[in-house]
Amino acid sequence: MAELEERARAWEDRVERALAKRPERKEKFVNGSDIPIRRLYTPRDGVVSEEDYIEKLGFPGEFPYTRGIQPTMYRGRFWTMRQYAGFGSAEQTNQRFRYLLEQGQTGLSTAFDLPTQIGYDADHPMARGEVGKVGVSISSLLDMQTLLKDIPLDRVSTSMTINAPASVLLAMYLVVAEQQGVRWDQVSGTVQNDILKEYAARGTYIFPPKPSMRLITDIFEFCSKEVPNWNTISISGYHIREAGSTAVQEVAFTLANAIAYVQAAIDRGLVVDEFAPRLSFFFNAHNDFFEEIAKFRAARRMWAKIMRERFGAKNPRSLQLRFHTQTAGSTLTAQQPDNNVVRVTVQAMAAILGGTQSLHTNARDEALALPTEDSARLALRTQQILAYESGLTDTIDPLGGSYYVESLTDAIEAAAWKYIDYIDELGGAVAAIEQGYVQQEIRRAAYDTQMAIERGEQVVVGVNRFTVDQEKPPEILRVDPAIGRVQAERLAKLRAERAEGPVREALVELRRAAESTDNLMPKIIQAVRVFATLGEICDTLRGVFGEYRPAVF
Repeated sequence: MAELEERARAWEDRVERALAKRPERKEKFVNGSDIPIRRLYTPRDGVVSEEDYIEKLGFPGEFPYTRGIQPTMYRGRFWTMRQYAGFGSAEQTNQRFRYLLEQGQTGLSTAFDLPTQIGYDADHPMARGEVGKVGVSISSLLDMQTLLKDIPLDRVSTSMTINAPASVLLAMYLVVAEQQGVRWDQVSGTVQNDILKEYAARGTYIFPPKPSMRLITDIFEFCSKEVPNWNTISISGYHIREAGSTAVQEVAFTLANAIAYVQAAIDRGLVVDEFAPRLSFFFNAHNDFFEEIAKFRAARRMWAKIMRERFGAKNPRSLQLRFHTQTAGSTLTAQQPDNNVVRVTVQAMAAILGGTQSLHTNARDEALALPTEDSARLALRTQQILAYESGLTDTIDPLGGSYYVESLTDAIEAAAWKYIDYIDELGGAVAAIEQGYVQQEIRRAAYDTQMAIERGEQVVVGVNRFTVDQEKPPEILRVDPAIGRVQAERLAKLRAERAEGPVREALVELRRAAESTDNLMPKIIQAVRVFATLGEICDTLRGVFGEYRPAVF
């Protein structure tokens, strides 16, 4: 090591002499999380001893899971290729689902429109102009039946990006499975069910934090007994990053939220090793290739420590951070949209080298509209080329041991722990959000990034450098504005034909359960079975829980 130190000093002297004649580029060599980036990394910066290797890296499938949660990782099987899709009506989205499955997609991921996300039926005045725009419109069991038509729910895993009304959409999914003759223990998938990041970064909330946390733990408890292969939450850093956070903040705030969910479940009386194996996570894959890889590795290591040391989990599966990744929508540009294909490829490579279990690759036209069928296929082909042609999957954690990657992993972990420790001092994630701390940190980071772009310090190719004067606009997908009227007519027909007595009775029973401490899932499922609508169920809960009105910070 002494010889290495001597040679390193000599090299640094030589560099300084060279820079006196030819200065370095003007860019600031600090990454998006304000971690300084050295010119060169050596064994001084990485894992330098056998003890360090065992403590920090270990082996894939073993604590602390830095190198992956499965012993064989992609040598055993590829990640799930799960393209996010949803627009217009249930019929249109079902067609897109079946098209993507025919093209080799291996799991479904459902985007819901804004009215659905905040618990309004398609004919509600608040839904006007938004039905089917950013996702599929689902107002009743009838819509869910149509959405999943001809899709075998015992063989296809489905993710649903839904939060405040997650219990209602999950109930609809389970009833459709029943109608297909599929037992609930044969159903697999994920419901996002992460309300804390909605308060902090996204905004599609309905109820105040306390009853929202109750609904989440109701799902934990119900599925641990009735739907054992269902991932009961996807704790999301993705939307935190899309709102403007740094990579370090994404890790820290996501894990702080996860701590709050685990503690809420334990306070409810649930046993950690009975529900923790079904917790999952959802992260962003951003542009800084090596920072993203290090971020995923640090998050895995931190979660293993949190579950073992803070919560006393014994089941190895409780310690494993399983996560879905989506490439960064906020990095896509309307200018020169073909450039987005390159961005998405780099981001997808980072997710794969970081060890993701599931991946969505954004389409090139998503800064302009929902993806066309052609651009959705190209996004899927990007994953398939990386899986089958690139060699990325030939060995596990190929960048493990890299002086740079290991140093960056340590730096991200250390910075994220500082945030988590401070959030603990504030009283936990819920208190930190209620006090506006998390929101303010994200806003500050977003502002700093935008200012760096506007000053030209952060280059966005095709936007603030390498621009062109005129571009031919691409063809984009346009949602028929008549979809709102069509969905309203569909609802009117449903209400006219259903038996009103059972609906009224189911909603009364739901209200009584909400006023008690009973698990709400059985009552919600019963309401869904008799064709109570999403809005009717959510309005019943609004009548008991009220609606959340955020403070202004």
